[in-house]
Amino acid sequence: MTCPSQFHVDDPMNMVRTVKDSAPDTARNPIRLLKFLPYLAIGGTERQVLNIRQGLDTSRFDVRLGCFGFFDEQLAEDLSGTPIEVYKIRSLYGLGTIKECFKLASYLRRHQIDIVHTYNFYANVFAVPAARLARVPVVLASIRDTGDSLTRKQRAVNKMFCRLADRVIVNAEAIKRILVAEGYSSDRITVIPNGILCPTFVSDKDRFVRQEFGLSADDVLIGVVSRIARGKGLEYLLEAAPDVIARVPQAKFLIIGDNSFNADYREELKEQTIKLGLQDRVIFTGFRLDVPSILSSLALSVLPSLNEGLSNSLLESMASGVPVVTTTVGGNPEVVVDGETGFLVPPKNPAALAEAICRVLRTPGLRNALGQAGRRRVIEHFSNERMIRNVEQLYGELLDATRRKPTATGSRM
Repeated sequence: MTCPSQFHVDDPMNMVRTVKDSAPDTARNPIRLLKFLPYLAIGGTERQVLNIRQGLDTSRFDVRLGCFGFFDEQLAEDLSGTPIEVYKIRSLYGLGTIKECFKLASYLRRHQIDIVHTYNFYANVFAVPAARLARVPVVLASIRDTGDSLTRKQRAVNKMFCRLADRVIVNAEAIKRILVAEGYSSDRITVIPNGILCPTFVSDKDRFVRQEFGLSADDVLIGVVSRIARGKGLEYLLEAAPDVIARVPQAKFLIIGDNSFNADYREELKEQTIKLGLQDRVIFTGFRLDVPSILSSLALSVLPSLNEGLSNSLLESMASGVPVVTTTVGGNPEVVVDGETGFLVPPKNPAALAEAICRVLRTPGLRNALGQAGRRRVIEHFSNERMIRNVEQLYGELLDATRRKPTATGSRM
């Protein structure tokens, strides 16, 4: 079982670096927390980890990060104050991986880490056993998608190692339902939805975005903020585009996201664009650090996913006051109230996708009403502050319970 291509951390082109340890601050006895994720870059899970790291009460938590590698060019924020440990592996099997696992366990013991929180399959399988080996008091695993990208064997392996954790954290009720159906114990799964920082409106940026991409003030911009990955269903949006253009002649499409991790799929999309005669209608922007500015230019945000956890893309669009159209998969219906903050359509259905897009764009006043309702929903239910409170409360409760029962071992799911 090999790690995804982006985990080839021995390759210097990946710009992996190791940040030296700093001694833990024991003066105030903060909770020593290590959050372990496969890699540090701009992605949904990575963004949530960094938001939590930035928002946790520094008087209560001493936060450290662990990963298999990271990409400097994709990180907009300064991580110099956070100790980061990099564990270089190419697969989950092999002597080298075992050595790195023992290295992590040694680090956890040496720094007396109180809580280890891992994120998704590769991190769960690597870091959860290391934390148990080091006798870390609280060990948490995370599953943040519906698992469609995993093989049956990988799902079984993930479940086996999640059984070693005290709790599995998921970001959507839909994921919890899937896990319970697979045999996970319901009372050992905690749902903490994603939280985002709600931006202030940046209306003055619209003109500069349109200038950069050669767009006129009359163009009606439909955007997708997404990784270029097959599970995002971008081919179905392209299939819907001619129907949309026939009904909204000013429509143009921006596909906003990383182009590097799935080159074959990206090329297939570009070939499809040519085949459909959409070369002048579809713009692949590539990786962007200024997504809020681009969102301010959109008339509509679309996410045609085939599978999803709880989408940051939807939350960011709604927080920016942009109406959304998305599919009825994963946690999407937990974010979007159909007909109130956006529209939900079946996956793999270009006709339904085109109909919903045109309904938003052609109904007077609907865009504004959906956008305002969406922003209110994010502020009320998916704010970063709400997520941080939930995380801090869970960490504190589990650690207090463990300290009352110092001989407790990992729960079984």
